[in-house]
Amino acid sequence: MSPQIIFKCFSLTLLLLSACALAGEEPVSGQVLTLKSATEQAVRDNPDLAQMQARAQAMAAIPSQMGTLPDPEISFNAMSLPVNTFNTRQEDMTQLGAGISLAIPFPGKLALREQAAAFEAEAASQNVTEVRWRLLSEVKSTWWLIFYLDRAIQIVESNHALLQQFVEIARTKYEVGEGLQQDVLLAQLELSKLLDQQLMLKASRRNAAASLNALLDKPANEAVRLPEKLDLQLPTIKQENLLYQQAETSRAVLEGNRQGINAAQSRLDLAKKDVLPDFNVGAAYGARDNTPAGDKRADLLSLNLSMNVPIFAAQKQAKAVDQRTSELMQEKYALQDQWNKVRSQISQGYNDYQRAKDQVVLFETGIVPQARQTVASMLAGYQVNKVDFLNLVRTQITLFEYETQYWKAFTEANQSLAQLSAAVGKEEIYE
Repeated sequence: MSPQIIFKCFSLTLLLLSACALAGEEPVSGQVLTLKSATEQAVRDNPDLAQMQARAQAMAAIPSQMGTLPDPEISFNAMSLPVNTFNTRQEDMTQLGAGISLAIPFPGKLALREQAAAFEAEAASQNVTEVRWRLLSEVKSTWWLIFYLDRAIQIVESNHALLQQFVEIARTKYEVGEGLQQDVLLAQLELSKLLDQQLMLKASRRNAAASLNALLDKPANEAVRLPEKLDLQLPTIKQENLLYQQAETSRAVLEGNRQGINAAQSRLDLAKKDVLPDFNVGAAYGARDNTPAGDKRADLLSLNLSMNVPIFAAQKQAKAVDQRTSELMQEKYALQDQWNKVRSQISQGYNDYQRAKDQVVLFETGIVPQARQTVASMLAGYQVNKVDFLNLVRTQITLFEYETQYWKAFTEANQSLAQLSAAVGKEEIYE
């Protein structure tokens, strides 16, 4: 088979691969989605956050219910009614009556129940804030992932065009007898590998866009278009210990744990009061008919006061105190464990950001410019037969990898900032 036929076969293969890549390409249309607008849409439309807000609103309606006396009971009755005649005038004690009764807990119990419910409602409110920060972190991280994939796809496309030029150079040199057929084949192979990477990157972008759309409560297949230009400056963040101090007062999950401790303490105080009796007061009025002879009978009034007697306190109320004491200790340990996790999250985010920021500076000021100079020098040397074609291609592929790593480091730095803000519970983490 002649070299020309081999070259035409490779060219046809590349055209087919390019067509497949274009067929799988996501349409870039619609309104530009900035990072700010993405976070605003998520806070406004995300169903997970909305259901947490609804739960907090439901919890906020509980305290007043717990602090209110039970509803009074109204009763109607017929007493001493003779069953042989059902005549209300036959017997002296026959009466038709109505009564009212009310259960009254021992003083202080209602206040403690309301207090415990109020602390739980505040903990639910803090959970909303915590979910909001987690949502913002996920939205930002996914948005930056799409940003990185867009840049990686652009780099692949530019390298594809450059390698095509290499193919033309290698083919020209081969046709005039100054090059090797294997150089043409090698360049064609690298072009095919780039197309494979392009397919994978575009598939990853579609998946990331679907994840972002889900967070924004949009159809998963809706096109996501990001801005072409952004501020590429990475900020300086506060020292690690200062971030700890901020998180201690601003992180919602910690405040939620503190409210859980307060609620557990109120329940413990209530359990200690349960050994004291609750009361029930009532009044009833009985109306009597006149005697058969016409004499008037007096109506009757009944009053009552009852209370429960905790005679099984050792098996019931004392065990409830033990239970509530253990629950209080559980909440305290949970707060300490959560505080340790928060500090770990801050340290990891801090270290990841500093590492990624240093990498960005290294790639931007050193590695990428040097790699570009090397490629330019190798290309010039190859054109005058001083550089091997394999080394030229490898140098270009290395530049491609460095450029991709630069954008990956830049993306990881911004994702770390999003995670760090969520870990601290504030946006003000910069110097």
